[in-house]
Amino acid sequence: MTIINKEFQGRIIGYARVSTRDQNLDMQLDVLQRQDCVQIFCEKISGVKKRPELEHCLSLLREGDVLVVYKLDRLARSLSEIVRICSELESKNIRIRSVKDNIDTTDYMGKFTMHIFAALAEFERNVIMERTREGREAARKRGKKFGRPQGLNPETQQKVKKAALLYQKGFAVKQICQQIEIKSKSTLYKYLQLENIPLRSFSKN
Repeated sequence: MTIINKEFQGRIIGYARVSTRDQNLDMQLDVLQRQDCVQIFCEKISGVKKRPELEHCLSLLREGDVLVVYKLDRLARSLSEIVRICSELESKNIRIRSVKDNIDTTDYMGKFTMHIFAALAEFERNVIMERTREGREAARKRGKKFGRPQGLNPETQQKVKKAALLYQKGFAVKQICQQIEIKSKSTLYKYLQLENIPLRSFSKN
């Protein structure tokens, strides 16, 4: 659903999202409408579905536009995904404003905050990679052999490798499940175990 307040000029665009039926968009819309948005994209989804309104919103943004959200977690659930989206927009000279978080990349403090987020996401990726290396080394010392998982068909083996790669890059669990087309988180965790990938200290849904 899209709300247009006036003729679209490509200046300030809003995005609102709720993920369960017991939530509503009213509070987010009230805030976004006070931000002088010329267009607001509204998404009502469950956690396992794609976000067509966000994809549509991002595809319409152009250089000089400002994307406004109520909070950054409305834009994405994981820090790495937030950083990825914001970095892509920044490379196109598109700014991001998060009202509740008081972040606005049109000023230097907002840009500085996003750089901190990017550094934290990079740090987490490096920690995961280091833990993976340490885990593999410890497993080798115990005599564990690495290679193609036994009893898996080529398609599943490919999914296992892709799941491990995406997880190490910081993608959220639900995003990985969507990309490799599996329905169960437990299946993903089994895939990661096959690759000896340590789980994160906190869950990214």
